[in-house]
This record gives sequence, C-alpha cells and structure tokens, in this order.
Amino acid sequence: MNTSYRFLVQLEQVRAKSPLVHNITNYVVMNNTANALLAIGASPVMAHSTVEVEEMAGIAGSLVINIGTLSPEWVKAMLLAGKKASQRGIPVVLDPVGAGATTYRTQTCLEIIAQCKPTIIRGNASEIMALVDATNKTKGVDSIAASDAALASAQQLARETKAVVVISGPTDYITDGTRVAKVHNGSTLMTRVTGLGCTATAVLGAFAAVNPNAFEAAIDGMACMGVAGETAAQTAKGPGSMQSLFLDSLYQLSQTTLQVTPSIEE
Repeated sequence: MNTSYRFLVQLEQVRAKSPLVHNITNYVVMNNTANALLAIGASPVMAHSTVEVEEMAGIAGSLVINIGTLSPEWVKAMLLAGKKASQRGIPVVLDPVGAGATTYRTQTCLEIIAQCKPTIIRGNASEIMALVDATNKTKGVDSIAASDAALASAQQLARETKAVVVISGPTDYITDGTRVAKVHNGSTLMTRVTGLGCTATAVLGAFAAVNPNAFEAAIDGMACMGVAGETAAQTAKGPGSMQSLFLDSLYQLSQTTLQVTPSIEE
C-alpha cells in the first residue's frame, strides 16, 4: 500500500466502525474536538466525572486524556479512566498541554504516564522536551522550540515509556524510539485557531481505536489533520472561516475529493 494514502484507508475504517472515543479534555476545546471526531465518523463522548469514567473507559474504543484545564478532581478522573483503559488494553492518548509551564502540569503528566501507560503521547516541541527534562519551559501552552529540536527528546521519551511520541509543528515528527516518520502537510493558519492541536490528539484516538499498530495510527492521524488543514487554508479568509472549513475538509476527505497531495516520510 502507498503509505502516503494509507490514512484514507484507515479513515474509512474509522467511518465503518465509528469507534467510541472517550475524551477527558479541557473546557476550551470540547466542542471543537467533538465536532472533529463526528466529522471523521467517530463517536465522541466527553465524560470526566470520577463517578463514571471507569465505566465509560470500560466500553470505549480509546481514551484521550488532555490536561489543558486540569484540576485535582479531573486529575483523579484521568488516572481512574487511564488505569481502566490500560487494564483493558485499549489505546490511551495523552496530550500534555502546557507541560513545562508549571510544576503541577509537568508532574501531572509524569504521573499519568507512570500509572496509565499511554499508547501515544502528542505535544508540541516544548511540551515533549519538558517531559524528558523538567527544566525545559513553555510559554503557557505554546511551544518556544521548533519541532525538530525536540526529536531527540521524543525518541528518548518513546524508549522510556514504550509509547509512540508525536511532535506537532510545521513538520510533524512521529517516533517509536527507533523509527521516525514525518508529515509535512498543514498550514500556519492552523496555529491561529484554538484547539487544533487538541483536535489532533482526539483524531489520533480515533485512528488508534481501529489500528492496533500505534506507529501507523499516529502517522495516519497526523496526515489526516495536515491534509484537512492545508485544504481548508486554501479558501479560508482568516481563523473564523478556517475553523469551519477545517471541519468540512475532514468530513469530505476521500480518495476522490483529495485536493492536497499527502507528504509523508516513513
């Protein structure tokens, strides 16, 4: 199979199986990520109460943990759900939003990694570097480092955690500690729409739910995001139209409607 177009085959699997993607995510992006998952054919649920997260993780196809607006009660829920998902052997995808900005964020991510054994970890360069060396800092939730600068840290993190690590940026890097893949698609306009990084994490959850090969799932999920973003940017007039056009692009993605050539190195 042409690996540059494999993501379209896997996207059809998402649409055929409509996996339940359990999200414990932040207030800012709940609507965005739910709509993106619906657009690609997955079934999103946002459930963060400690009363129900274990039960929800018990029936989901994957679990997405995003610490963007974390609080002690939400951290408890993340750990409960993550351990349940790990026991079931379903994929856990972690988004370490703002790791490196505060000690609380960094330590929370390290605790989730230790207890929940994530399958995929996706963050920007600064976040990934902070998970390896806590002295690395971020600017709030934004990266202050280029994605390629974090590659060595990503490989180390992948080897230590046995997770596939994804660095988002102008070029997305995906590594299992040994292999490295790159996705070159996307648009700078994507950085002007809040939550598209978080959306990428949710999309990875959908792809991981249908493909047991986490390395492939991570590549395909990032390719889906990049191609949809690049397509939307062709006609967007600014962040507002970009947001809606991005959802439309996700929904319309298929071999016959592809407007942007996938640029993937494996």
